[in-house]
Amino acid sequence: MEKSYFVHESSYIDEPVSIGDGTKIWHFCHIMKDSQIGQNCTLGQNVNIDSGVRLGNNVKIQNNVSVYKKVTIEDDVFCGPSVVFTNVINPRSAIPRTIDEYDSTLVKRGATVGANATIVCGITIGEHAFIGAGTVVTRAVPDYALVYGNPARQHGWMCQCGTRLELIDNFAQCNRCHREYQCHNDRLTASNQGSGLSNMRSS
Repeated sequence: MEKSYFVHESSYIDEPVSIGDGTKIWHFCHIMKDSQIGQNCTLGQNVNIDSGVRLGNNVKIQNNVSVYKKVTIEDDVFCGPSVVFTNVINPRSAIPRTIDEYDSTLVKRGATVGANATIVCGITIGEHAFIGAGTVVTRAVPDYALVYGNPARQHGWMCQCGTRLELIDNFAQCNRCHREYQCHNDRLTASNQGSGLSNMRSS
């Protein structure tokens, strides 16, 4: 039976796994057992998906990324080359840690994690957040927040389409897709959920 996804011949798939339709897994990847990869995902060269990891639909993971146990990546997330995920806050080579001692990390829908960023375990990266290249993320990132630096600091807000927003009197409108946002108590929310990116995709 022909598979509905593509795996390059140099990659290893440890059954059982779940891989969605339209997904492409490129050179030298290792997909470990009991992991779940959604539909229409792209895994670049030398990507490792640990056992039990969950990837949503339309996730793009660039070269040289390892996604370890207790990391969950939701739909439409982009991970740039050599992003680093962790799952133990205080590792010691001589002291084994059990799975109960691992810390969970959640990357929410639509977020971007730039090249060479490091995500310290035990945090949540919000929906459509944007992590700059080389950033070291040590605490939770709000929805739509633009953060960069070591350690990460917030430097603004990003639209769902990936355009930087200019906030005026707690209101912003994207100059690319025209989606509108409101800011209240340092949290940004989209005020017209039905427009913006969906209109761009259909145009």
